[in-house]
Amino acid sequence: MLQPTIIPKRKLPRYGFHFHIERLNGRMAMIGFIGLILVEIKLGHGILIW
Repeated sequence: MLQPTIIPKRKLPRYGFHFHIERLNGRMAMIGFIGLILVEIKLGHGILIW
């Protein structure tokens, strides 16, 4: 059997779940959570308390 001379490169689709997008989403969630904790420490109570 002959081997192909050109190996096609796989293109990632521009939609859906991807490893790098999920990593970025997780990092943004961690930054937001730490920010929320810092705001609650600064205010002395939670944001949702009326």
